[in-house]
Amino acid sequence: MVKHLPPAVKHLLTLRNPEAWPSPSLGKLHSVFNRTLNEAKQRNAENGWLVLSTCTLLTTNRPSSVGHLYRFVTRSDPNLPESRKSLAEVVYKAAIMREAALKSVIFVGVPRTILSLTGLKDALEEDVYAALRKNSIREATPQTIEATVARGQALWNSIYQPHAVKLYNKLGDLHPDFIRFIIQAYGTVLSPLPRGDLEQGNLTRALGSVVGIATLRAEGRVGPQLISHVFGLLKARNVENLNDEDKYLSSDEGTEWVVRTVDEIVDAVTSEEASLEKGKL
Repeated sequence: MVKHLPPAVKHLLTLRNPEAWPSPSLGKLHSVFNRTLNEAKQRNAENGWLVLSTCTLLTTNRPSSVGHLYRFVTRSDPNLPESRKSLAEVVYKAAIMREAALKSVIFVGVPRTILSLTGLKDALEEDVYAALRKNSIREATPQTIEATVARGQALWNSIYQPHAVKLYNKLGDLHPDFIRFIIQAYGTVLSPLPRGDLEQGNLTRALGSVVGIATLRAEGRVGPQLISHVFGLLKARNVENLNDEDKYLSSDEGTEWVVRTVDEIVDAVTSEEASLEKGKL
């Protein structure tokens, strides 16, 4: 059994910035939150804002900022615990943030998702955490796998038509298991859960595309994938029984607002990082 890292390896692991980025100052963070949330309220897009903000902070690898976002949206004054809003409202927002972070794993991977989900959990009060769902509803079983795959394929078609078959075959050519993994991941994680509003924190088809746009835009240099998921949000307007927020988010104006808002948050939270990098030159 190996109980300790070799000293040389341990030293190596301290190099090349192994830690997540710290949060920007609360003043800077609250400023961009206030500004962008006010714009979201004018558009009746507060859920979209909460989803894109969570995913942007997760992708820029600011886990503690996710906790600050939670306090910002659940308190009248983020600095005063006693100003917390009603338990029902707080649990609703925490569940949306948690679900948005989970869906981000599709686009930016497990490590950052772990860090930001931890940042969120550390910020939750005991009664809020106790009220969040504890049982898994995504476990693949012989009884659920066919429905999961069908759900994933339906989401794939919804996002990528009229090129869904061509892209499916293209990714299958890269590795025979790759496209099957993607379809199952879409069905398990990215697609809306079947029970709709009855499922705590469930995100709509449009909000799932907001996750994709926020993560890919914040990550940068993944243009083809970003374009695909921008189209995915625009195509979400074709989903039946859209609520008013999803109608706006999937409109031309709403999609542009999502991209611009992600950019605004990225610029705010990474400005100190840019200054540090510039100082090294």
